[in-house]
Amino acid sequence: MIKKSLKHIVTFHTTSAAMEMEDICREENLNGRLIPLPKRISADCGLAWCSDIKESESVEKLLEETGLPFQGIHICEV
Repeated sequence: MIKKSLKHIVTFHTTSAAMEMEDICREENLNGRLIPLPKRISADCGLAWCSDIKESESVEKLLEETGLPFQGIHICEV
């Protein structure tokens, strides 16, 4: 069984915004990946950006600097 751990989850209104987040994070060498939206989180788009909790500050700074539209930020076990 895969051990669950706390993750930093960013949700989006659109799939294109989620995919843009993936591109931006790759360019900036930020670890993470797109995942299906966890059932306990409600959002418009079915995808979310998932990164390790230790990346939280870097991801949030990137969102602020780029102005990429996102729906919410969540910390949850996945």
